[in-house]
Amino acid sequence: MTQQTDIQVLGKDIVLKMFPKRVQNSHKGTYGRVLNISGSCQYQGAAYLSSISSLMCGAGYCMLATCSDVISSVAASTPDITFLDLGQSQYGTIPKDAIKIIQAIANYDVVSVGCGINQIGGVNEFLLSFLKRNQKAYTPIIIDADAINIISSAKVFNFPLNSIITPHPMELSRLMGVDVKEIQQNRAKWAWEASREFDCMVLLKGFETVISSPSGKIFINHTGNSALAKAGSGDVLTGMIAGFCAQGLNLESAACCAVYLHGLAAEIASKTFSEYGVLASTLVRYIPIAIKSLLSV
Repeated sequence: MTQQTDIQVLGKDIVLKMFPKRVQNSHKGTYGRVLNISGSCQYQGAAYLSSISSLMCGAGYCMLATCSDVISSVAASTPDITFLDLGQSQYGTIPKDAIKIIQAIANYDVVSVGCGINQIGGVNEFLLSFLKRNQKAYTPIIIDADAINIISSAKVFNFPLNSIITPHPMELSRLMGVDVKEIQQNRAKWAWEASREFDCMVLLKGFETVISSPSGKIFINHTGNSALAKAGSGDVLTGMIAGFCAQGLNLESAACCAVYLHGLAAEIASKTFSEYGVLASTLVRYIPIAIKSLLSV
């Protein structure tokens, strides 16, 4: 780290200053449209969790773009999500030619991509084509999970203009070509190195999540506990970032609000279920409770 970095501990006061406001004279369009490209037949839960979490944070509308069989599964779980059928490969994934179905992302306020999309059946080609097509798009793009692994395998690191990547330490290790132990020994340093190298925001997940911008502005979060060490919790976080971004926050502020409340929701849920028993689906239900706690003065 150098003197160019500005490191802050993410606390309630900082998050409250960033937090989006609600107004009485409003409608669903006031709070933004999310396009969530996620899911595969093997990871249907990821599509649900990342979509519903954006709505739980206050977004007005979430369009889930996914493969055909996932739609019926998610629709059976909730009536609150709308769908864009991208077709389906023989492997139960988004097919490579699905890029033709997705129209201009400028029609949405934020795009999230990668949760549970898998890495087989043409989805790699789809993902890389999507990112290339939107290289200079101003619409915020959140890149998570399988999308990060596809990028890492392809060694194509041209991230869109206004994007954030949300790797866990092993995913960042693959992207940077640095041993995961080294990353864990200096998480803030490597999050910043990655944000400079890829010229995008970086959210390094894990204990004391780090949010870094290429300029050297870094936030370190202290909320959360071991309840978050559960499959699907990262999908919830991605949805939360999208939900706050849809309401007009920039990626930095949206990530800060999402990370802080994601951890707070886990802490509150653990009081009832213990750190052992909090599922990702449980965590979703505690997002509004965490928001209420944040706003209580």
